[in-house]
Amino acid sequence: MRTRFPARAAGRRVLPVWLCLLAMAGPAAAQDPITPPPVRREFRAAWVATVDNIDWPSRPGLSTFQQQGELLAILDRAAAIHLNAIILQVRPATDAFYESAIEPWSYYLTGRQGRAPQPAWDPLQFAIEAAHARGLELHAWFNPYRAHVSSDTSPVARNHVSLTQAARVRKYGSFLWMDPGDPATRRYAIRVVLDVVRRYDIDGVHIDDYFYPYRESANGREIPFPDDDSYRRYRSEGGTLDRDDWRRHNVDLLVEQLYKAVKDEKRWVKFGVSPFGIWRPGNPESVRGLDSYVEIFADSRKWLREGWVDYFTPQLYWNIDRPQQRYPLLLQWWVEQNVHGRHLWPGNYTSRVASGSPPPNNWSAQEMINQVQVTRDNAGAGGNVHFSMEAFMKPGARDSLAERLLATVYAEPAIVPASPWLAIARPAKPRVTLAADSISNEPIVQMNMPESDPRLWLVQVRTRGAWTTHILPGSEHRFALRDAEAGADIVCVTAIDRIGQSSPLVTVTHHD
Repeated sequence: MRTRFPARAAGRRVLPVWLCLLAMAGPAAAQDPITPPPVRREFRAAWVATVDNIDWPSRPGLSTFQQQGELLAILDRAAAIHLNAIILQVRPATDAFYESAIEPWSYYLTGRQGRAPQPAWDPLQFAIEAAHARGLELHAWFNPYRAHVSSDTSPVARNHVSLTQAARVRKYGSFLWMDPGDPATRRYAIRVVLDVVRRYDIDGVHIDDYFYPYRESANGREIPFPDDDSYRRYRSEGGTLDRDDWRRHNVDLLVEQLYKAVKDEKRWVKFGVSPFGIWRPGNPESVRGLDSYVEIFADSRKWLREGWVDYFTPQLYWNIDRPQQRYPLLLQWWVEQNVHGRHLWPGNYTSRVASGSPPPNNWSAQEMINQVQVTRDNAGAGGNVHFSMEAFMKPGARDSLAERLLATVYAEPAIVPASPWLAIARPAKPRVTLAADSISNEPIVQMNMPESDPRLWLVQVRTRGAWTTHILPGSEHRFALRDAEAGADIVCVTAIDRIGQSSPLVTVTHHD
């Protein structure tokens, strides 16, 4: 991501550059400190849903070239509107959008479950590399229990869980579901996630609100979830919880153990959960709606209060003035539950923004701008996650939302907030030099780290008293100052690591 500057003026002469590298800790700097303006720390993400081809790919069975082109368009768009993270669904239903020895390729990718893409490619690896090259974090989004969706019309692959682990798979309505009450289900889900954590340079692991399934009905009657056998086994082994508490405990164990397993493997990989936005009706007092504690056995407040997450994204899918689900009240309530000070990045129903339709079915772009601002004004929250990227991709009415965001609350780029509790060493001071390009004579900032590349570079340039800011991928080591910056007198560089920590500031000055 970079701020935009005017094109080079014809015939403009680039000034010669003489350099002096200063350490900010020196005596002179202490007497006359150079402090660039702060850069906003804010998580700005969008979900990219692959189930039912909601966001990507546009349909099953596209060519590799078409799939890559669509994915790059999504990442380019995200960077252009100053998002800084993508949450990509890589396991919609015990299938894979990556090379896996455990689960089959997804129907939503190739048009037949188990069929590898041709020509061969690894969409997750491709997405990670392309996202990082654009300064975006890439979080891998898993569904831990859902085993099959009716929209997947292909025959199941030989290595699908419905065949290899049939004893743990339950038919529920139009879905197949792995039984959360079977401890082997939990172990299997954790194994799948850790396989990705070990092999890929992801920035986060993400699970959403599908724990026990939302309740299904037939002929006007509710269908009970078929876990009699696993509950009977639990009781026979000495368990004392009633069935509802036992179900909640099963989900608690998954969240707790998954969090700890990810930390044991790679401490810096963030773990996030996106539960239904209401924990229980009456919390806060005016709130009414689905009771996720009872309906899907999700004690989501407990996970936050126990610190089993690095970030928490309650799906606050209501508008600001909705009488029984007011966005600001729900946001504040969740802030108050965040006793460990983890990241609180609410989810927003951004796809409801469309022009020409009256509320409440659709919202104005201003509603979404206001929700971002309400989040920003709450000191306990630090960003937003938009459902879904589709809202920013379609031309026409929805396109105005991206333009409005870019003109207002997302006018400037932002850096993902730091996660200091992940406790990895702070980045060392970068090595920074300023030189004239040997051919064009343009002033070039060269940046390197003593060891591995950072996740991002923050470059801030002062020209005639005005500052400009650039957020660059850590893989870039050379940055040409823009025309408007050719006479810059100060360049400040900070390295940002994979958990958002900043290195010591390095300042380069230009003396005539």
